[in-house]
Amino acid sequence: MATRDVLPPSETELIEAFADHLRLERRLSEHTVAAYRRDLGQLALFLHRNDARLLDATPARLRRFLAHQHTMGYARASIGRRVAAIHTFYRWVTAQGLLDADPALALGRPKVVNRLPTVLRPGEAASLVASPATDASPPERDDDPVGRAVHLRDRAVLELLYGSGLRVAEVCSLSLGDVDATRARVLVHGKGQKDREVPLSDFARDAVDAWLGAGRPRLARAGSRALFVNRRGARVGTRDIRRVVERYGRQLLPGRRVTPHTLRHSFATHLLEGGADIRAVQELLGHASVATTQRYTHVSRARLFAAYERSHPRA
Repeated sequence: MATRDVLPPSETELIEAFADHLRLERRLSEHTVAAYRRDLGQLALFLHRNDARLLDATPARLRRFLAHQHTMGYARASIGRRVAAIHTFYRWVTAQGLLDADPALALGRPKVVNRLPTVLRPGEAASLVASPATDASPPERDDDPVGRAVHLRDRAVLELLYGSGLRVAEVCSLSLGDVDATRARVLVHGKGQKDREVPLSDFARDAVDAWLGAGRPRLARAGSRALFVNRRGARVGTRDIRRVVERYGRQLLPGRRVTPHTLRHSFATHLLEGGADIRAVQELLGHASVATTQRYTHVSRARLFAAYERSHPRA
């Protein structure tokens, strides 16, 4: 590997110190910390290849980095997050006394198009979460217990994503003690280390019970407390679940892009369309601000007008 592609230890140590600040003092989620660490790593590598360090950054160098990101084809949203990481990092660096002035102070943020989230129709969502049980090639043979266990896990994961509106990272972080089948509740460990309790639907409870009874014992390692594990017996990761959702999405809805967040979007939209109070939906989703939840009312309104245009004779 070329020397210019390897960061000096001093740069790595500075990024790790910043990550510790985010985790321990700002109490941000591991997902956010990891994203900011990657963003700062890209900036540090860009500067290193140009014979500079993070503490040598100037407004012109930072603008060149963002221009480079644009030419590499990164989306505006991704570049916007990197700008946020850069602002946060240099505020911290300046507060630590490592720099006299913040080089990111005048750095602008790219405008991000606020796209409405993709939403499945209720019938589509119901068919998708049930698809592991109706897979065109289910592992029915007696000599494939692992395949059957994976199908039971997939069904339980999909039911929680749509039936309880969980984020993919929240599903991954669930442990055995977080599900209370008797009370039909699940304790969710959300962003910013904020816990919330959400309902467990009858479908989700049955799916989780089936996974715990006949699936998990086939896959889990001894002593593991993770609710969901992969074929190797380790706790599932976000990539594992994304692959699960995308695979069943391709089978059921070819040509459509379906992600774990699609099911969460659908959960929120279907609640609002069914008459749920927006504040209740905010609590269920774990949103810090109701403004974040309000975009789902825009989705419902868009579908309402689409239905009018399709159905009314004078539309």
